[in-house]
Amino acid sequence: MVFLARPEGFELPRRSGTPFHHAYMEASMTNTQKRRLGVLTSGGDAPGLNAVIRAVVKMGNGLGYEVLGIQQGYEGLLGDTDYRVLTGADVRGLLPRGGTILRTTNKGHFSGKHVEGAKHDPYSEALENIQKLGLNGLITIGGEGTQGIALELVRMGAPIIGVPKTIDNDLPGTDRTFGFDTALQVATDAIDRLHTTAASHNRVMVLEVMGRHAGWIALHSGIAGGADVILIPEIPFDIQLVADKIMEREKYGSNFSIIVAAEGAMPKGGTAFYMAPGRLGGVGNSVTEQLAQMTGKDCRCVVLGHLQRGGTPTPADRLLATRYGAAAVTALNDGITGEMVALRAQDIITVPIESVIGHLKTVRPHNDLIRTAHGLGVSFGD
Repeated sequence: MVFLARPEGFELPRRSGTPFHHAYMEASMTNTQKRRLGVLTSGGDAPGLNAVIRAVVKMGNGLGYEVLGIQQGYEGLLGDTDYRVLTGADVRGLLPRGGTILRTTNKGHFSGKHVEGAKHDPYSEALENIQKLGLNGLITIGGEGTQGIALELVRMGAPIIGVPKTIDNDLPGTDRTFGFDTALQVATDAIDRLHTTAASHNRVMVLEVMGRHAGWIALHSGIAGGADVILIPEIPFDIQLVADKIMEREKYGSNFSIIVAAEGAMPKGGTAFYMAPGRLGGVGNSVTEQLAQMTGKDCRCVVLGHLQRGGTPTPADRLLATRYGAAAVTALNDGITGEMVALRAQDIITVPIESVIGHLKTVRPHNDLIRTAHGLGVSFGD
């Protein structure tokens, strides 16, 4: 059994008491004799998605549910619905497999909010198809965009439980999102490898990692990998101070330096770097070029990019994803909807989906990790 822990004095709301919801559940039960759950993956891929799907199927089947895998994210709920029945045989061997067997899309037709009475409203169409499929619950795996769409459907009466997913670890309401640990491992491994080249050639190596608005990957990997400078979106940097750090290290006998920069890092008084409209990137190359001119040193840049998203999930991500998937099924089986499963301390709880929408979990400039890094001599260019 999966235990959904409740903090002292905290009760999990059961969002099944509205007249609309009762009517929906009665209608769905008339369409199928067997209880059904749906599961979909939406937004960017992340290591651990398949582990969640596997846990949903195994837990759901164990509780007597038939599980439908909705394909292509929310798009699979439009028109002629795109889904397949998932059994234990379908999820065999999925635990270590990256990506998602259900495939994924970004917001697509759901880029806007639900408009009451609109002629072509994808939300109303999706809700109607959820009912036609006879789903007693839908599990939506994704980040803020995914859960924002889920919230619109919840407000219309859909029985949904969210599962948090983002390698950036910037979704509020939960201590950790699956996918982050794997991205952290990839970034740290890259720093370790760059150290040997940097030291051998007396170079400055700049590693650009993901992190649009939050610097969790850069901060954690930078500390774990022994970086000398860490640049994150939450702390605008002064390139002169970064150059000063490099020259200071050289003065004391360290002829190489490692810099980790989140893709959303920005200079003081400036803005984030974009490779194309709406597509972040370029801070690593910009910092590299400027430091080469300012220090006279051989500076090189490496951009990890999508390497951080792909491949086999770490044991920590497999475990967390499995716990989330099992807890989502347990919550729906207990009649809890409109919530998202979340990790708090060592326990899995649920929190209202609405509480995680509209803001991000960013690095506080004075948190203990920042203070630890400063104490170790790491510069943030501030």
